[in-house]
Amino acid sequence: MVQEIQLRVNLVEERKENILLYKASKALKIDKSDITAVKVLRKSIDARKKDIILNYKVAVYINEKVPEKSDYSFDYKEVTNAKEVHIIGFGPAGMYAALRCIELGFKPIVLERGKNVQERRRDLKAINQDHIVHENSNYCFGEGGAGTYSDGKLYTRSLKRGDVRRIFENLVFHGATEQILVDAHPHIGTNKLPKIIANIRENILKFGGEIHFNTKVVDFSIKDNKLKAIQLENGTEMTVNAVILATGHSARDIYELLHKKNIALKAKSFAMGVRVEHPQEIIDQIQYHCSTKRDELLPAAAYSLVQQVNNRGVYSFCMCPGGFIVPAATANGEVVVNGMSPSRRNNKFANSGIVVELDINRDFKKYEKFGALKGLAFQKDLEKIAFHAGGRTQTAPAQKLVDFVDGKLSSSLNETSYQPGLKSAPLHSLLPKIIGSRLRKGFVGFGNKMHGYLTNEANIVGVESRTSSPVNIPRKENLEHTEIEGLFPCGEGGGYAGGIVSAAMDGERCAEAAVLKL
Repeated sequence: MVQEIQLRVNLVEERKENILLYKASKALKIDKSDITAVKVLRKSIDARKKDIILNYKVAVYINEKVPEKSDYSFDYKEVTNAKEVHIIGFGPAGMYAALRCIELGFKPIVLERGKNVQERRRDLKAINQDHIVHENSNYCFGEGGAGTYSDGKLYTRSLKRGDVRRIFENLVFHGATEQILVDAHPHIGTNKLPKIIANIRENILKFGGEIHFNTKVVDFSIKDNKLKAIQLENGTEMTVNAVILATGHSARDIYELLHKKNIALKAKSFAMGVRVEHPQEIIDQIQYHCSTKRDELLPAAAYSLVQQVNNRGVYSFCMCPGGFIVPAATANGEVVVNGMSPSRRNNKFANSGIVVELDINRDFKKYEKFGALKGLAFQKDLEKIAFHAGGRTQTAPAQKLVDFVDGKLSSSLNETSYQPGLKSAPLHSLLPKIIGSRLRKGFVGFGNKMHGYLTNEANIVGVESRTSSPVNIPRKENLEHTEIEGLFPCGEGGGYAGGIVSAAMDGERCAEAAVLKL
């Protein structure tokens, strides 16, 4: 017999051996000797009050063994000589599309503009130390996509888009810790993701799939509204049956190519802002109601904030406790910031994007001449402003938080995790009013919700501009493009995902749709 129950444990109890067994026996009113095992299904922290509670959802096995195998299995088939599906991009959407194709007996041919995850590291070092951006190998492009070096956060609200548990179990199958199956806000860590991604690559190759790195798609051959072939930068033309377009939200050349060929695109609302960085100790003290260091049983504290300002949402995005701010530009001449954390989240800083909702129908009147790419043009301009304000390198413009709210240039800046360095700049006047004025009011609101958050011990760093795609590539109910037969827009680049898990689910769905079409 197996029973699922909820248990609440405080920090004093958490230190006791076999506390879950003891609480389970009390809750079920049975003898401890009758319980074979207590398996944790979910764990979360309730820190709303000073007495912090750990909430557990557990499966109690009564005179019954715990199953040795997961309910999920992944039946990969030999596909060396099978019918082909071409996948452009090898981020979460592209990886999961390739794996699903193999399960369905089709051969994935992956075309990735960047390098494999090991070689990619050299180009990241060049950005951080030498301020040189390799346009096809950076924090956004390369094996694993942007997800590889953006923390590995797996929390998603996209529960209706697919089987979230299946995505997690597949990550565990490829080497992730089983802890991601338990934590309410699961996270792998930037230091551990590369090995998992390499395992996925090896599995795809093992069963006959192909992965071509340093392979950039530069054109599509279309006849009678059907995609017939794709052209590569090296001059090669590849005949195709079905193409899953999983290029991510930063592949601007793909949007521009589709726009140039008059293939339907839509401008899409998105969000932009800055990244704020506090000493982790400040966030811990606010969230855990402590005046000293947090209890060793507690992880680095996170937060989630939202404030309505002038009928627009100002909110935290991609919060990285114990993390780093990284340079996420995909071309020289722009500055973009993002955040990531190692698996232990043990860095001394906490950072988060703080962004403002932008309305594609109201906020971009000056950019109407760009049509469906108007949001992209706005995004580019803001990144160029940040580049010039930072000194025309990957040094980022920054300001102390209270100085930003008060409209005052910071005479000095706090220590930072951002390796290329910071330069004091008047972000309060550099940011467009639709963003800057709302951010200033939003930070005041956040300070009222989290006392101690609004402090000059924090820096804000610009700009956080790649939250999601400013372009949508429309598709029909069968996930095929509305005009081009054989083209399946996918993941964040198509405007259909917002993170690792939702992109992976969309990758699987597009693989299933492409296979059904064939």
